[in-house]
Amino acid sequence: MVSQILRRGLLLLPALLLAGCNTVVMNPSGDIANQQARLIIISTALMLLIIVPVIILTLLFAWRYRKSNTSAPYEPDWDHSTRLELVIWGAPLLIIIALGLLTWITTHTLDPYRPLSRIDAERPLSPQVKPLVVEVVALDWKWLFIYPEQGIATVNELAAPVDVPIQFKITASSVMNSFYIPALAGQIYAMPGMETKLHAVINKAGEYEGFSANYSGAGFSHMRFKFHGLDQAGFDAWVQKAKAGSGKLDRAEYLKLEQPSEREPARLIGSTEPNLFHAIVNRCVAPNTVCMDKMMATDLNVKPGQQKAE
Repeated sequence: MVSQILRRGLLLLPALLLAGCNTVVMNPSGDIANQQARLIIISTALMLLIIVPVIILTLLFAWRYRKSNTSAPYEPDWDHSTRLELVIWGAPLLIIIALGLLTWITTHTLDPYRPLSRIDAERPLSPQVKPLVVEVVALDWKWLFIYPEQGIATVNELAAPVDVPIQFKITASSVMNSFYIPALAGQIYAMPGMETKLHAVINKAGEYEGFSANYSGAGFSHMRFKFHGLDQAGFDAWVQKAKAGSGKLDRAEYLKLEQPSEREPARLIGSTEPNLFHAIVNRCVAPNTVCMDKMMATDLNVKPGQQKAE
């Protein structure tokens, strides 16, 4: 009786463990993440077309040609079958071709740098719709979000209206991180001195988890933020709440914020200095520093063999 209970418990254990899993990757709330989840399902199904028959045939052959089965044919000189060769090589080849086409199409369709062409599968996006621009900076160990058109900034808190395209411009202050909101879209790396991009849209209102998916030091595990999907009225109210708050994010305040800190509380900043993100990307926030883009432009203007004046 006890052994039966233990066996049943062991059978139920995987189900209990899986019940605690967060399946947001396979059940997201944004159109880009939905397409990525569908790609995972289709790719897995295509590969299982080979994997499952191989596993079944392996077990079948082991059983059929076991030593005690004397009725199985014994053919030590057999070495070739055209039909078997066609199946062994033809089926995987067709799967590889299908996966290759699928990968090529989705690589271009889901390119994070590519502006959105639709809100979801049933609603195309009008070219006249202007995306919400959010400038993202990965700091040690927190996230800074700048809304240049709204003139506000936030730390460890992000919000966007539902069914409005979002254009993320992403960089980092020091080491490389990875910006990831599973419910919205795939992860995009944030690198110092570089600007990466992500286009996405949230289709359902709610509160979602965002974090860094790339180890970046001691405070990495607490480098998390909340992403709020709001209706337009709710987003406007959130912006007004931020503007009503105290503080201004200028270069001096940014240099203080840039210093490493852990478990930074979420907060709203009422105003920002124009072009601060440009200075962050080009590593020239500190006084008396030359921006990288200006330095490179100067280097390009120096003729070959001519030494640039100090």
